[in-house]
Amino acid sequence: MTAEAHLEDVGSGLAPTSPGWFVVNVADAAWVVNDAFGARCIFESNPRVLQNRPDLEPQHFEQLGVTLAVLPPGRSGGLYHSESAQEDFLVLAGECLLLVESEERLLRQWDFFHCPPGVEHIFVGHGEAPCVLLMVGARPDGKTLNYPRDETALRYGAGVQESTPSPHAAYAPYPHWRPDRPETWDTLPWVRSSG
Repeated sequence: MTAEAHLEDVGSGLAPTSPGWFVVNVADAAWVVNDAFGARCIFESNPRVLQNRPDLEPQHFEQLGVTLAVLPPGRSGGLYHSESAQEDFLVLAGECLLLVESEERLLRQWDFFHCPPGVEHIFVGHGEAPCVLLMVGARPDGKTLNYPRDETALRYGAGVQESTPSPHAAYAPYPHWRPDRPETWDTLPWVRSSG
């Protein structure tokens, strides 16, 4: 029988601090923010989430990465890239531009994007409100990334000047993720009303 994981407040919400199954509401879960790329609820406790709690051991999901991203209008969720593993995305609220294979596609609430390995892509918040995006990606051994120079992505501030396979090189000019809640927290759909 698999034990239930222990959830602990890590400063930006609850994160697992032991292996096992767990249930957590998005409103209570730990978040990270980035001034360039919005906010993310990662659900697992990786080093970004645990920055304020170095005494805790990270708890990673072995087979799937599951992230909830909040993209403010006009801001990308990261840098244009491709991966050697499958990813899938579902827009839960708002709108975003999908930059895919040097093309632009407007995605609205409930639009789903299936991304096979090797497809170049990134998302940019669009419209008046934040975009909430569910992101799920496989985690096979030996997964690789590529950040190609792409003029469409560069127009939106979501691309690299020089192609690289290194996430560290691609993200070097940008601020680091830090534990916190999104700046638009009070306008997001999972926030519970008091009372």
